[in-house]
Amino acid sequence: MNEKRSPRPVHVASVLLGVGTLTAVTLWGQADGGLDVAVAVVSLVAALAQLWWPVPGALAATLLAALSPVATPAATMGALQVASRRRFPVAAAVAVAGMAAHLVQGLWRPNSGISSGWWLLLICAAYGALFGWGALLRSRRALLISLHERAGRAEAEQGRRVAEARMAERRKLAWEMHDVLAHRLSLVATHAGALEYRPDSSPEQLARAAGVIRSGVHQALEELRQVIGLLREEDDLGLEPQPTLADLPRLTADARQAGQAVRIDDETADAGLPAATARTGYRVVQEGVTNARKHAPGQPVEVLLRGAPGARLLIDIRNPLPAPGSAPTVPGSGVGLIGLTERVRLAGGQLDHQSTGGQFRLRAWLPWPE
Repeated sequence: MNEKRSPRPVHVASVLLGVGTLTAVTLWGQADGGLDVAVAVVSLVAALAQLWWPVPGALAATLLAALSPVATPAATMGALQVASRRRFPVAAAVAVAGMAAHLVQGLWRPNSGISSGWWLLLICAAYGALFGWGALLRSRRALLISLHERAGRAEAEQGRRVAEARMAERRKLAWEMHDVLAHRLSLVATHAGALEYRPDSSPEQLARAAGVIRSGVHQALEELRQVIGLLREEDDLGLEPQPTLADLPRLTADARQAGQAVRIDDETADAGLPAATARTGYRVVQEGVTNARKHAPGQPVEVLLRGAPGARLLIDIRNPLPAPGSAPTVPGSGVGLIGLTERVRLAGGQLDHQSTGGQFRLRAWLPWPE
């Protein structure tokens, strides 16, 4: 993992302060003529070069460390830089070169305070620690980069799934609206043809036909408003007639056969819901019952239908939440509610769902024209 990045000013300042201080202390205690002073200056330059070019800078400092102990801070810093920014073989080679350079230093300028064996052991332990520390930093950096990339991919995947769910719901709605709109327009065309070919009809008959045409056009426009903007692919799908709220008894019967208690309180008194609203309402109830069966098995479901022409149709679905750990965890992608929200929005309504007071509550408001 090669990193080609410009070091920050704080990094340059840290190297100057840290390596410069250690080099000055070493130079103060072990200065031996002008060679050590020159090595100290060049090693500090090599330490700064390691921020841009880790391997050349570390090797330059290592070579200087074979000549004088004042280059040891820069050489060890170089070993750490390479271990944290380069692959294992390169980092290991630089660490071995550093140990060899300090072995030469110990033979050329032996330390009177420590034996050669202990000196070699100390050098090997120091470089081993630097190598491990650098490898740990490199692994941690790689892990953070990997987690960031995975988070980005997961976000992109979720966005794709949401887009696909919306497109699928739009396509399904377009197919459902097609039959209804064709039916409305065929009625309008029939009555318009009657007016064209029977101009001698009585005023009452003409008024009645005009009223039917006006009502049919109005309903067709309402259906067309929901179709506008929907994407539809031309294929040979054979779709059956879509269920409406009138089919709720069959839905509840199927749920009861599966062991789910569903109670429906219908306060609409069968007041003649528009076909599109009835279909959307059925999908809302179906999704609510399905969610309860998946995430709260064995819990009763209560469905309330309330509304009147000229107002809005309210669909309120509630089910108790299971106790933590009492129900198996069912993985869900969430695209069901996303698609349902899109469907309700396109129908001119509003959808809300929340968990509160130990219950999960799903509510939808759909337009109900007079």
